[in-house]
Amino acid sequence: MKILVANLGSTSFKYRLFDMDDESQLARGGIDRIGQGEGQCFVEIGEHRDEMSREIPDHAEAVNICLQQLTNPEWGCLSSVDDVAGIGFKAVFAGDMSGVRIVNDALLDRMEELADVAPAHNPPYARAMRQLRKAFPEIPLVAALETGFHETIPDENRVYAVPHEWRDKYHIQRWGFHGASHRYIGGRIAEILGRDDLRVISCHLGGSNSLCAMKGGESMANSLGMTPQTGLPHNNRVGDFDPFALPVLMRATGKSLEDLLDDLSKRSGLLGISGLSADCRDLEQAADEGHARADLALRAFTASIRHYTGAYLTVLGGADVIVFTGGIGENSDRIRRDVCHNMEWAGIRLCEERNQNVSGETKVSADDSDVEVWVVPTNEEIVVARQSVERLKDEG
Repeated sequence: MKILVANLGSTSFKYRLFDMDDESQLARGGIDRIGQGEGQCFVEIGEHRDEMSREIPDHAEAVNICLQQLTNPEWGCLSSVDDVAGIGFKAVFAGDMSGVRIVNDALLDRMEELADVAPAHNPPYARAMRQLRKAFPEIPLVAALETGFHETIPDENRVYAVPHEWRDKYHIQRWGFHGASHRYIGGRIAEILGRDDLRVISCHLGGSNSLCAMKGGESMANSLGMTPQTGLPHNNRVGDFDPFALPVLMRATGKSLEDLLDDLSKRSGLLGISGLSADCRDLEQAADEGHARADLALRAFTASIRHYTGAYLTVLGGADVIVFTGGIGENSDRIRRDVCHNMEWAGIRLCEERNQNVSGETKVSADDSDVEVWVVPTNEEIVVARQSVERLKDEG
């Protein structure tokens, strides 16, 4: 069975094609500047790479280009479009319609209804899925909701201290996100260490960020709450924030609630603190050159990671492994070092030499560390592909 996994942005489409008989990756590619004039398209199949530039009006045309490339008679890896059993999506939020679902009107309506919860994710996904259902009705679409992995979180770690009917009627609770990434990390570190009973703190650090406490591969807590704007500071999204500051800001600035929410979701996080950049690499370079606010942004980011790490040591009754993943988690030796600094009391000791020489899956803790610390690149796409296969089999 061949599954195409799509990663959608408002103006981009990235994909990987898997042969799920052996979980091998057959191809990867991407298309950008959708609906913005001339866009760039590329595909890699084995050692072959093909690139082209052309105007791409919408996501349906982007997928059409993708399928044309994959079925190219000279170097393609598919004999026909019929070889694609389904397209899987790492969808973000549909409230109580969680888990892994065949995309239909009810799901899309729910995603659009909750667009203000995940404004950077739901609108482009729902819009593109509607286009694809119309353009390719013969190909099933599968949505693997990020919230599904966190359904095992105990109620005491999910509930907000708000009127109970808000949860019952409006589903106001800590939903948790980054489910595909944390699911992969939990499974992969269990394979590496040969244990299925591990207490794991998974640190997904990149453009958006979250920590997840896992026991035996199941989610026990996640730092993201009702929305992907919560928890740790993100590249340009706020993270944890007191909502009672909003009326103060409305009076002081004259801005509307909508304007302030836009500030919190687009001009906050690392960008807001530093006033310089949302990119951790830029901030580390600037901090090394004496930029005080860049350094403050990094220290605030690290402090928040340590805060949740301490909380999850309590949730799990200690930890066997801490795993860093995502663009920052895999590449920033400073962040890993600062998170683990002075954590010997919890049995966490980093090996500085290993931490500075990471390549792929790497153990970075010292030999005498009670808690192993690893860097493991995540693979959200293979998780979505696996979930899509299982859902399609259930459909018969």
